[in-house]
Amino acid sequence: MTFEEYRRLDALDIASLVRKGEVTPSEILEIAIARAELVNPAINAINRPLYGLAREMANQVQPDAPFAGVPFLVKDLGIELQGVETSYGSKAYKGNVAKKTSYYLQKATQAGLVFVGKSNTPEFGLTPYTEPEAFGPTRNPWDTSRSAGGSSGGSAAGVAAGISPLASASDGGGSIRIPAANCGLFGLMPSRGRISHGPVSGELWMGAIREHCVSRTVRDSAAMLDVLQGYMPGDPYSATTAPISYLQSIQQEPGKLRIGFTTRHTLGHAIDPECVAAVQHSAQLLQSLGHSVEELQTLPFHKEDLTELFLVMVVGEAAASLREVEKFLGRPLKPSDVEATNFTLGLLGDSFTAREFAYHIRRWNELSQRMAQYHEQYDILLSPVVSTRPFQIGALQHTGAKAQLIRFVNAFRLKALVRKNVQQLGEEIFSYMPYTPIANMSGQPSMSVPLYWTDEQLPIGTMFTAAYGREDLLLQLARQLEQAQPWFDRIPA
Repeated sequence: MTFEEYRRLDALDIASLVRKGEVTPSEILEIAIARAELVNPAINAINRPLYGLAREMANQVQPDAPFAGVPFLVKDLGIELQGVETSYGSKAYKGNVAKKTSYYLQKATQAGLVFVGKSNTPEFGLTPYTEPEAFGPTRNPWDTSRSAGGSSGGSAAGVAAGISPLASASDGGGSIRIPAANCGLFGLMPSRGRISHGPVSGELWMGAIREHCVSRTVRDSAAMLDVLQGYMPGDPYSATTAPISYLQSIQQEPGKLRIGFTTRHTLGHAIDPECVAAVQHSAQLLQSLGHSVEELQTLPFHKEDLTELFLVMVVGEAAASLREVEKFLGRPLKPSDVEATNFTLGLLGDSFTAREFAYHIRRWNELSQRMAQYHEQYDILLSPVVSTRPFQIGALQHTGAKAQLIRFVNAFRLKALVRKNVQQLGEEIFSYMPYTPIANMSGQPSMSVPLYWTDEQLPIGTMFTAAYGREDLLLQLARQLEQAQPWFDRIPA
C-alpha cells in the first residue's frame, strides 16, 4: 500500500482491509510512521513518538476488532497509558510516568487501534490554541503560519496531515470542536457521562470535560463512540445507553429538523465575516435538505454565563491543577515552573472563596434549564464554532507590556490585582470562543462540521448542538450533510 492509497481510506476502511487479509497492521503502521517523520517537523503534531510500542501493538491486533490495525494518536492530556510519560503539555511534569491506563485507552486497545504517538496540547489544556512552551506550537496543515486550535490541536493537525485517520481528543470548553473547525475535520463532543474518565479521574472540570476523537468521516466518529461509551467502575454518573449503535443509527435519516441559528457574538463583539458566511452557507444547505431553519431573535445563553459562571470554574480548576503540580514536585510552586499566564490564572482561582466557587457552579443549572427550554422548540442550535478564521501562531499570546505585567503579578503573587481585572480577563478569553463552552456547562452534545472553506483555502467549521443525550441526532444530521457536501477529499496540499 502507498501513502496515497492510505490517505484515501478512513479508519473503518483500513480495518476492513486488515480483516480481509489484504494488508497487515504492521504495513499500515509503517506508512503512518513514515508520514509522521515527513510532516511532523513542519506541524509539530506529535510531541512524543511511540513507535516501539506501536510495533508491538500492531503484532498483537485481533483482525476481527472494529478498528483492527488503525494508527491512532493519543492526546497528551486527560487520558493515560501505563508506563508512558504524561506531560499535560507542561515542563513541570517531566518524568511523570503513568501508573494506570485509562479506560479510554483500554477500550481503544481492545478495538485494535495502534498508538503511534502522543499528540501535542497546551499546558493543562487551558488555551484554545496549542502553543506550549515545553514542546512548541502545533501548526495548521492548511497553512503552517496559523494555529491548529486547541486544546486537541496536535490530534487535529495529525489527522488533517494524514498521519492517522482519527485521534483522541477532549473538550472542556471547545477543545474538540475548535481544532476540528480549524483543521477541516469532523469533531463531536458527546453528552456528559457518555464516556468514562476512569480510573484516573472521575468528574473533570465539574462535568464540563468530555473525551472522544477527531476524524475525517462521520462514520469513524460514530464507531468510535460505540467503542468508548458506557459506565465503568467508579464513574460518578453515566448517560443512558442508546437503543442501537451509533454506527447503525447514521443509516437512518434525521427527519425534518427545526433548527435555530445565530451569528451574534455572545459578548457583543465583532464576528469575522467568514465565520458568518460559514453559518449562512450551512443554513442554506440545511434548507435545501428540507429542514426548517430560522434565525434566532433571542439567545438561550448570555454573556455572564461565560464571563462569570464558566470563568470561575476554569480559574478554580487551574488553581487545582497547580496544586497537583506542587504535589508532583514535592515543593511549593514557583512562577518559573509553569507558563506565566497559567500561573496568573491560578492566582485568580486562589482569590475566589469556596462559597463563591460553589455559588457559580450551582448557577450552571439555570443555563441547563434555558437550553432545555430552547430544545422544546428547536431540535438543533446552529452557530459559529469560534469568532474568527484560523489565526496566526502567537496571535493570542501576551506580549510586550502585558507580558511584563503578568510576570510582575506572578513574582509578587498579587491576587488582588488579578481579581480587580477579572472582567477584562473574561472579555479577552471569550472573545475568540463565545459559543463552545455553553454545551460544556449544560452537558449537551455538540459538533463541528467542515462545510466551508475561505478563498485562502482555510477551513471554518460550523457548530451544531442538540439536546442532552441526542448524539444519535447529531450524527444522523452530520452524515446527511457529509453526503450532500462531501469533504473527505478536501485535504491540505
